[in-house]
Amino acid sequence: MWERNIGVNLKGVWLCMKYEIPRMLENGGGAIVNTSSIAGLVAFPGHYGYVASKSGVNGITKGAALEFAASNVRVNAVCPGVTDTPMAKELLLDAYKALHPMGRFGTPKDIASAAVWLCSDEASFITGQILAVDGGYTIP
Repeated sequence: MWERNIGVNLKGVWLCMKYEIPRMLENGGGAIVNTSSIAGLVAFPGHYGYVASKSGVNGITKGAALEFAASNVRVNAVCPGVTDTPMAKELLLDAYKALHPMGRFGTPKDIASAAVWLCSDEASFITGQILAVDGGYTIP
């Protein structure tokens, strides 16, 4: 499980940036939004590999942002909280909603809207940020 988490979640993001960034440099810049998780911000017992992989995504996001900022390549990450998807429906309990200050789970549109905004000109001065899209879950 450790190898899978690191391979997919961390190495996968690194491989994407390995090929995205050179093309962006050739074209004068661009924006990358990596997908992390609130597990990269707060620990969850028993999920060490997942937590480590998402913490790593946050780290390489910041490193790449710093390295390529002067080349007009912006690199940020979104950290979704619990998101109401068909796959998650089996695991979601209404009791978990009480853990979210907004009293609901996120939607795929909530996460996508944050990513689209980070790629937009409205976010042109934002790089190296790790944006929790979690209804306030990570506030406490």
